[in-house]
Amino acid sequence: MKKTILLTALVINGLTLFAQSNDEKNIKLFYKKALTEAKCYSWLEYLSNDIGSRLSGSKGAAEAVDYTKRQLENLGLDKVYLQEVMVPHWVRGEKETAYILDGKVKTTVPICALGGSVATPKTGLTAEIIEVQGIKELGELGADKVKGKIVFYNRPMNPENIETFTSYGACVDQRYAGAKEAAKLGAVGTIVRSMNLRLDDFPHTGAQSYGDLPKEQYIPTAAISTNGAELLSKSLKVNPALKFYFKQSCETLPDVLSHNVIGELTGTVNPDNIMVVGGHLDSWDLADGSHDDGAGVVQSMEVIRILKNLNYKPKNTIRVVLFMNEENGGKGGAKYEEVSKQKKENHIFALESDSGGFSPRGFSIEADDANLKKIQGYKDFFEPYLVHSFTIGHAGSDISHLTSKAIVKAGLKPDSQRYFDYHHAANDKFDAINKRELELGAATMASLMYLIDQNGIVLPTAN
Repeated sequence: MKKTILLTALVINGLTLFAQSNDEKNIKLFYKKALTEAKCYSWLEYLSNDIGSRLSGSKGAAEAVDYTKRQLENLGLDKVYLQEVMVPHWVRGEKETAYILDGKVKTTVPICALGGSVATPKTGLTAEIIEVQGIKELGELGADKVKGKIVFYNRPMNPENIETFTSYGACVDQRYAGAKEAAKLGAVGTIVRSMNLRLDDFPHTGAQSYGDLPKEQYIPTAAISTNGAELLSKSLKVNPALKFYFKQSCETLPDVLSHNVIGELTGTVNPDNIMVVGGHLDSWDLADGSHDDGAGVVQSMEVIRILKNLNYKPKNTIRVVLFMNEENGGKGGAKYEEVSKQKKENHIFALESDSGGFSPRGFSIEADDANLKKIQGYKDFFEPYLVHSFTIGHAGSDISHLTSKAIVKAGLKPDSQRYFDYHHAANDKFDAINKRELELGAATMASLMYLIDQNGIVLPTAN
């Protein structure tokens, strides 16, 4: 009896070892394909250098839709199509100008309008400036000290955090809601320290919102470079009564018809179960958006290219989705979910890449304990490729809209130390991309998609 049990156990273990060996072999092949014959780098070169910035509603965004659709069609997928979505159309206008006015001395500083901001008067705006470390401090000052002034938000990203997105999350509220809160107290404008850990001369744009304020209360808001913020803060300490001047001509035009770009491989066992891999096709207008999020777009395309090239027959339908308008509205992700609900589609897994094209370190996972444990059980497959971090956290803005009954979400987690050197700034260009790091990210994503497709997710138990 003992011998029979032992023999059965060995047979079971043998089968398990064989399955693991097969998975290891396939994952090794994914990395080989990505590092020797990937197209993601050349795709990104075209998006960045031939098309350029791709802010929603722009000519670049429309060209990017056409280009990526053609490339997906060239892969011979089962389906490639466009999904209509209405998106905001904000334009920057002329290059912004700003200077510190200390008596008769003018010191120029780099600024850029924040997305969605209104323009200053045509001749610019000049006013005294008051520095605060955030919205909370602003509220403590009250309207008497704020009215008629430009509010200068100068809370820096905390350099102590190893995970730089933690530092970003701790101070980005002053960029997003700073103008709204300052306007409530009678401020005439706001200047926000750029979301950047290093000191440089690149102002970083980004979305801001006036919330439910009436339009007549909107005030112009701009980001100032970190070097500019340091200079302004030091100058205020010497002369609190100095003034600040800035001029910008941005405006919001009527919404524009755009598209999400979608391609898929139909599942052979459970075609109604959908697995999404994607990034956002739009980018801010100051540069090419190579890291944010051109990298995520081409990595997602590379995932499905690798699988198709290897003649992989997925159990579930694998769908690449290139979302439009993540940066200043999230309309693409919302539209995708709206259509999915209308069609009663069942998504079981979604993977997003929107943290740059740097070396992959792991995944940020949105899942219950059972599915988190299951994914963490795959760590051994990834450790040979220096991918090791499988933790609970935000998976991605576009896939956050998905609400299928049982769905696991993950975000590619690259090394984050350099990301905010480029995020939303004029230096987020193709020359900031490392080809090998980009390809490693795509291979890492393909590997997780494969493992989830092969093994499924843990479904919730009925109560």
